This record gives sequence, C-alpha cells and structure tokens, in this order.
Amino acid sequence: MSIYVGNLSYEVTQEDLSEVFAEYGSVKRVQLPTDRETGRPRGFGFVEMSTEEEETAAIEALDGAEWMGREIKVNKAKPREDRRSSGGGGYNRRNGNYSSRGGGGGYR
Repeated sequence: MSIYVGNLSYEVTQEDLSEVFAEYGSVKRVQLPTDRETGRPRGFGFVEMSTEEEETAAIEALDGAEWMGREIKVNKAKPREDRRSSGGGGYNRRNGNYSSRGGGGGYR
C-alpha cells in the first residue's frame, strides 16, 4: 500500500519527504509527480513504507501537521482510476470503417 501526501510545498524534494517519514519506519519509495508541461512539482506525493503498521503510524502522526509552512494531508492512497474515455473508437456507421479513435462530427 502507499501513502498519499498532499498540500506539499513546491520546494519539497524526495529526500525531504523520505527523511520525515523515516521517523516512523523504513521508507521503500518516494514519488513526487511533476507537471508534464512545466516539469514543476504538482504539490503532492506518494510514500511507500515497509509495513502497514509503519504507514499507519506515519499517517496518524503527520496528517494535519504543519510542514514547510503548509498543513499537509496524509492518508492511504486510493487506487488510481482508469481515466480513459468511454468513446474510444469502434465502428463508424457513416463510412463503414473501424477506427482506433473516437470522435466524429456533424455532416458538412
């Protein structure tokens, strides 16, 4: 399982996050997603710890704590939802072709 850490300062590094969570157990992995276009941090991250007990201890201790000038949100990460749209291609009745893309348009 993974821990979600939100409302992070944009100055936070993976090392900073690892140090804070290491107080509650062994940190296996830290991820700080960045914006695809700007490369800047997105203000949240994920931390994986060795045991569920360590994760629970970290969540209880750090949720709502002030860190680097911000009140951070810490909880169990939820599984990522499938973001694919439902209109992903298929048979086009107008021209009788199959398409890998969705969409379409009106008549011209």
